[in-house]
Amino acid sequence: MAKVGIVMGSDSDLEIMSKAAAMLEKFGIDYEMTIISAHRMPDVFFDYAKEAEAKGYKVIIAGAGGAAHLPGMCAAIFPLPVIGVPIHTKSLGGVDSLYSIVQMPSGIPVATVAINGAQNAGILAAKILATSDPQLLQKLKDYKDELKDQVMAKKEKLEAVGYKEYSK
Repeated sequence: MAKVGIVMGSDSDLEIMSKAAAMLEKFGIDYEMTIISAHRMPDVFFDYAKEAEAKGYKVIIAGAGGAAHLPGMCAAIFPLPVIGVPIHTKSLGGVDSLYSIVQMPSGIPVATVAINGAQNAGILAAKILATSDPQLLQKLKDYKDELKDQVMAKKEKLEAVGYKEYSK
């Protein structure tokens, strides 16, 4: 059973939102991904958000550009956490999406990541689920170690070509 729903308003968001899916796969978290427009198919959207809890979703990751109502409307209907991913737009660079998602009224919170920050949305969903899953928590700790190792390898590579560590 999927624990996370990933929803976006258009297939043009897929390149970004697939990064959330990739992180969930890395941590072994089941998810379902779909395209639903809150504006062009409100009845289908309403059913999706209303049935998500019964389907076993513990978190919804919703990506949207422009007016970006999808995450907020998910949060208005779905009683569990919603993570909004503002999608970069050509006209306003995604700031319009960011403001639409982050400026929710009191009582309807949407956790919001950076513009095009779907990878972080996947990690945040994993962290939410890890509060009741010790094995998942360990995977997240291991991932943090991987990140550290990657930076250390880059540092060593830089030093190997003659650059010295900066110190005051």
